[in-house]
This record gives sequence, structure tokens and C-alpha cells, in this order.
Amino acid sequence: MRAYLTLARMSWSTLLIYRGEFLLQLTGVVVQTVALFAVWQAVFAGAAGGEVGGLSWEQMKGYLVVAFLTGALLSSFTDAQIAGPVLHGTVALDLVRPIDYQLSRFALSLGYVVGEVLTVAVMAATLVSAFGGAALPAAGQAGLFLLSLLAVVPLKFGLVYLVGLLCFWTGNFHGLSLSRVAVTNILSGALVPIALFPGWLQVVCQLSPFPGIVSTPALIYLGQARGAEAVTLIGVQLLWVLVLWGAARLLWSAGVRRLTAHGG
Repeated sequence: MRAYLTLARMSWSTLLIYRGEFLLQLTGVVVQTVALFAVWQAVFAGAAGGEVGGLSWEQMKGYLVVAFLTGALLSSFTDAQIAGPVLHGTVALDLVRPIDYQLSRFALSLGYVVGEVLTVAVMAATLVSAFGGAALPAAGQAGLFLLSLLAVVPLKFGLVYLVGLLCFWTGNFHGLSLSRVAVTNILSGALVPIALFPGWLQVVCQLSPFPGIVSTPALIYLGQARGAEAVTLIGVQLLWVLVLWGAARLLWSAGVRRLTAHGG
């Protein structure tokens, strides 16, 4: 356990060293979120009854804030520390170290998350203030929202880690990363709430882990999923965490076999 805590502290230190690059990346997420705020503000201005998909403009601002929070977690720093060793061949060195590779990558990711949460919280507060405030979760919902938000970290890590392992076969990560981000933004509801999707696409979303990244915490935040329903949604998040973790184990084993077969 001490080794993993050390790795988490190392990644936190790395974030401080490269804080300029980190802030630049987060600025890109902020710009996207500001654009979404502006687009949805225009949509609600022309909406009959002031609601779209059962959401008021105040609720939609809260939804977008949650999307911003979850979108900023596990930035490209995490992408790099997962895919980089595979692409550069240094992953072979990790095979002889007395630590679990998947847990070590997760520990590194947690170190980045600490810095991301602190920075994103300030940015989110500033963003919300600029657009006149946003709906806050009710007292009873706040605890469930935090649990759901915590579940986003291992869930998103599972997806990033799986895609990173595909570099064993592709030898390139940029296309994989862009594809993952695009699919996640759509199927998680980060750009448009899933309730506004056509029926068939809603089914596709619900059969995937992606709603657990944005839609689930957002619904809980807004109070549209309460009590047992909220607990069930959090349970689904955790179930997908286990599924992705197990799938990553299998993919890692296949990747290591490929590496050793080619003399790595």
C-alpha cells in the first residue's frame, strides 16, 4: 500500500511541475463549457414554457456544471501515464516490479485527481457566477451526489485504462484518445442530456457505462433521481467499475503475451 501512496504523491508533484500545461488543458474544457452554456441559454430563451426536456434553465446550468466537473477529472495527464509506457516500451520494466500494474496506474491517476478537483472547483464557481448562479442539490441529495461523483473516478479510469491498453496493438494513441473523448461526450450526456436523445440511442446509452460519468451524477444533483432510484444508479456505476476492471485485467494479460511474443 505504501508503494501506491508514493506513486500518488509522485503524480501530484508532477502536476505541480507541469502546472502550466495542466491549466492550459483545463482552459480548453472551460472554453467548451462556456460555449455549451451560451448555446443552451439561447435554446432556453426560445423554449415554450421555459423548459427543455423537463429541465429549467437554472437546472440546466447545474447539469452543465456537473458535466464540467466530471469532464475535467482524469485529464490527458492520465492518458499519457497509461498509454506512454506501452508506446515507448518501458512497460516491460513494470513487469519485473513487485507491484500490480493496474493498481499503480490507478494510484498515479488519484494523485492527478487531487489537483484537478481543487482547480476545477474554483473554475466551476467562477463559471457559474458568470452565468448568474445555478441550482444546488437539496440537503438530502448532496451526500448521494458526492458518492456518485466519487464513483466517476474509478469508472472513468476503467475506460481510459482500457483504451490505453489498446496501444499494444495500435502503436498509436492520439486517434484512440480522440475517439474515446468523442464517444464519451455523446453517450454520457455531457453535451446533450440523454433524455433528449431518440429512443434507440437512449437504449444504447443505458446499456453502456457512459451515463455513469455525467448523466447519473447530474440526475442525482438535480434531484431527478432520489432515494432508492439514486442508490440503484450508484450501484450501476459501481457494477460497471467492476466490469471494466475485470475486462482490463484480461486485456492486460493479452497485451503482455503479445509483448513477450515479440521479444519485449
